[in-house]
Amino acid sequence: MSLTEIDAVTADFFGAFDNRGGKAPGIAHLRRLLLPQAVIVVTSPQFTVLSVDEFLKPRESLLTDGRLVDFSEWETSARTELSGDLASRLSEYRKSGLLNGRPYEGTGTKSLQFVRTPEGWRISAVAWQDHPA
Repeated sequence: MSLTEIDAVTADFFGAFDNRGGKAPGIAHLRRLLLPQAVIVVTSPQFTVLSVDEFLKPRESLLTDGRLVDFSEWETSARTELSGDLASRLSEYRKSGLLNGRPYEGTGTKSLQFVRTPEGWRISAVAWQDHPA
């Protein structure tokens, strides 16, 4: 059951950035998926460590102000390791949309760390790198 739950949280995480067809992105939902003190690390183009708010606010703006439209990202493969109340998932992903009116596509790798809380599985850390085009 735990792997199914991890799969669902991961799908919700990736799906929260979807604004295809004018759909509102699920940024607020991400606050329920991420622990309030979760750490987000971006390794490229510049190494950056972000809080949940520092991660969510600019993405919400980008996905709702018309700069990035018809956007989605999705897993293309994943490997998950479970140990009791801990889980680690390494995901390969693709993304696609229109950024400032131009096609925007890419691939990358995300590492998600999960903990089982009394409310269910939550993300405690995310790290990712986009692959060079």
